[in-house]
Amino acid sequence: MIRKSILERIYQGAHIQRWNDHIRPKGFTELDKQSQKMIIAYILGSYEEQDKNISVDWRKLIEGGIFEYLHRIILTDIKPPVYHKLMNERGREINKWVYEQLGDDLQSIKGNFFEKFKEYFDNPSYAALEKKILKASHYLSTNWEFKIIYPMNSVIYGIEETKKAIENELEEHYDLAGVQKIKLGNKTSDLIDLIGQLRFQQRWAQSPRVPETSVMGHMLIVAIMSYLCSLEIEACNQRLCNNYFTALFHDIPEVLTRDIISPVKRSVDGLDDIIKEIEKKQMDEKFFPLLPENWHEKMRFYIEDEFAGKIIDNGKLLNVTSDEINKKYNFDKYNPVDGQIIKGCDHLAAFIEARISISHGITSVHLDKGSESIGLDYKNKNIAGIDFAQLFDYFK
Repeated sequence: MIRKSILERIYQGAHIQRWNDHIRPKGFTELDKQSQKMIIAYILGSYEEQDKNISVDWRKLIEGGIFEYLHRIILTDIKPPVYHKLMNERGREINKWVYEQLGDDLQSIKGNFFEKFKEYFDNPSYAALEKKILKASHYLSTNWEFKIIYPMNSVIYGIEETKKAIENELEEHYDLAGVQKIKLGNKTSDLIDLIGQLRFQQRWAQSPRVPETSVMGHMLIVAIMSYLCSLEIEACNQRLCNNYFTALFHDIPEVLTRDIISPVKRSVDGLDDIIKEIEKKQMDEKFFPLLPENWHEKMRFYIEDEFAGKIIDNGKLLNVTSDEINKKYNFDKYNPVDGQIIKGCDHLAAFIEARISISHGITSVHLDKGSESIGLDYKNKNIAGIDFAQLFDYFK
């Protein structure tokens, strides 16, 4: 069973402020950066497959992203030059200490998760391509942040040195097709800029809350939760990857419509359907033109009806429940995705967001009523063998 402590660790990235010795806007937390990094990693990996016919191991890419995030959380906010120097000189000893901090949490996760975590950092040849994509994504998301803060910090000592270091790292990754396209500053760069705006859209905007989380950070939290839940039920590889990326992309339409809270959606009969139609039209006009055309079908599979269980059987898209997937369709050939599990993780993330703030003594009627309502919906609830009632009980 997934432990409470690993769920709490995922949220620690929302407390870690990036560029905290520089003038910076909101939305520059480690959680947000890691979320944007994984979206960029998907883009880079897809270009490698499309332009170079190189096969990406998407499961290793996803797990590598989770491993790197957890590693960074344990080491908190060490300045990058110091971090890299420490890792170069004492990397093995530091990693061993990280393993000790995370061992109890990760050993409870199925799929040899803890063993893979250690191999990822101990074995340089393990997931070499995926590590390269993640490293490039790290510097691209760092550069995206830097372009925003640079004008505000142009007189700060060392800023030009930082700029040069980021540029040099990006140059090291120009052999990746996606890096070249992003640096051209055309459609792919615009896509990352558009999605990046989700870093500045605050969750529970009508209520004070600690820590504040953005829509961007929320997407990564739901993606990691969905992946851990999928490991718990021994999902096939394609199902694992589909659940992660569907969760990671599930709120992308909000960059065009902003977050419309559930009480508003439910206030008028049929309003939710109208909102969905508006979202689809906006996505068709502003989002999909920024993607290569041959990515559209897969991206629609992820984004549209994101909370519906789906499979592909003989070329036909069918709606099924997660229980049915467990019984009959837990095979890569069916391309399954568990909308029910993702919805459960989406609600769990919202519940934890509210309960953590309340535990810090920062509350409001919105947080109290919202968390109470969500919690009641998941009382005694089990989805596809996952005890969501227990996961919610952790934070009651």
